[in-house]
Amino acid sequence: MTSQTPGAATTTSAGAELLALADAFWETFLTSHPVFATMMGDRRFDDRLEDLSPAARAADVAELTRTLRAAEAIDPGALDARDRVTRSMLIEEVGGKLAAIGSGVDEWSVNALDGPQVWLVDLVDYQPIETPADGTKLVARWRAIGRHLDQVIDGLRRGLGSGRVASVVPVERVIDEVRGLLATPPDAWRLARPAFEPHPDWAPGEVDAFSAALRAAVAEVAVPAFERYLEALTAEILPAARPSDRPGLMHVPEGETAYRALIRTHTTLDLDPEAVHEIGLAEIERIDLAFADLGAKVLGVHGLEATLASLRDDPALRFASADEVFESARRTLARAEAAVPAWFGRTPAAPCVVVPIPAESEAHQTLAYYAWPALDGSRPGRFHINLHAPTTRPRYEAEALAFHEAVPGHHLQMAIAQELDWLPAFQRSLGSNAFAEGWALYTERLSDEMGLYSGDLDRFGILSFDAWRASRLVVDTGLHALGWTRDEAIAFMRDHTALGHNNIENEVDRYIAWPAQALSYKIGQLEILRLRAEAEQALGAAFDIRAFHDVVLGSGAVGLVTLAGLVHDWIAAGGKRATG
Repeated sequence: MTSQTPGAATTTSAGAELLALADAFWETFLTSHPVFATMMGDRRFDDRLEDLSPAARAADVAELTRTLRAAEAIDPGALDARDRVTRSMLIEEVGGKLAAIGSGVDEWSVNALDGPQVWLVDLVDYQPIETPADGTKLVARWRAIGRHLDQVIDGLRRGLGSGRVASVVPVERVIDEVRGLLATPPDAWRLARPAFEPHPDWAPGEVDAFSAALRAAVAEVAVPAFERYLEALTAEILPAARPSDRPGLMHVPEGETAYRALIRTHTTLDLDPEAVHEIGLAEIERIDLAFADLGAKVLGVHGLEATLASLRDDPALRFASADEVFESARRTLARAEAAVPAWFGRTPAAPCVVVPIPAESEAHQTLAYYAWPALDGSRPGRFHINLHAPTTRPRYEAEALAFHEAVPGHHLQMAIAQELDWLPAFQRSLGSNAFAEGWALYTERLSDEMGLYSGDLDRFGILSFDAWRASRLVVDTGLHALGWTRDEAIAFMRDHTALGHNNIENEVDRYIAWPAQALSYKIGQLEILRLRAEAEQALGAAFDIRAFHDVVLGSGAVGLVTLAGLVHDWIAAGGKRATG
């Protein structure tokens, strides 16, 4: 696992078998996840939505199991260094997906951040309509919403029948979002927006036919489907929802086993929840002291409580308008892009742009999120920024947020991975959540080394976000393994982070609805920092930060054990710069 540079095509029979298996896995994955394919720029499945039926899930499990066994059967000793990394990543990817499906949580969980009421509506931004054939596919996809949402409802009912049901506050949040959708006239839904966009190259009859068909699909299929979804949530799920004093997986049948499987899926490591909890507490203790030190230096206050109160409550530290939030993000991104070449040997060609989070979901969304570029170059990377309630948005967090979500964080990592065209497609587009999120968190601190923060006040963003991610280790395990209530989780984050109260509640509800995902950030960051420190000590004056970053980013979003192997082999080779 020494090199992540391009080279000659694999010629060994084992290598050829591996690459054929990887290509087959990717094709099957795209076919069974048509929305993901569209978002990646593969337009072959634009008329479909994912089949969530038990039969489809069983078929997915069978195919993933076959792929896993075939990958494990390939002798790593018969592969070259690069293909050994590919084999490791394929096993990790497939095994993680099997564990996630096996947990069953996706069937009965209700998520205000990433449920169908969010991603289905957002899909309109990822499916451009350029030809009448594109329009026909979009109409077919919108007409598939009825079946898809009925399958979502069926999954909720299956969970309910086995004693597995979501916690009450996430259900209430989703109900609020769906009611907001249904309060909008069908022609004003974002799903209907393409019906009113001009297509000057189409024949007049084609434009009129597409517009009428799409509007009918929204009014006749999508709206009634969301009405059925709302009815199921309000009449069936909400009355049975677990109360906020029992929000974690430990309170559902086989929940503890499911949580351990999800920890493995999201961190790529076999970790006990209790050990993760202790790691988080140790990090919080360190960050608490740093908060107090910086508070005395910059704010003239003493102690953690006074520092957090000043950061959270001083209106002078907040934005005044949505325009200020947006422009700050744009300026910060531009400054980071200019600094990248001094710290990275390999940089992506794909650009990154800043866009607002859609108004209909912003109230329940996190501060920001990133969406990767299309593989075909038709769409740039997107740094989505939340402009809701701008006077609650701290100025001192804005720069760290941009560095994490865009450059040198998610955009740099994901766009570079997509452009490693000598690697199998799955390796460029999928991968370890702990790697991707750990990298983005690592870059918040790296950006200070790069000289990107405007001043000491903005460095509070580093501490604030570090405390946020460290508290996730404590809170997520507290909720799902140690029996914490929702109020206990909220109180812990209020005591140890500078996040606003609205953001804290959104975050806690995210951890309740999406178990173990939040662990990936800090676990990944700590491993990257550990490997960097190890390399710096071993190589001394020969350590090259650009070369280190190229090694870390040069094989896709690999699992953390595989990443350690790559760095160790690079150290053994003398820390040389990659070529190509």
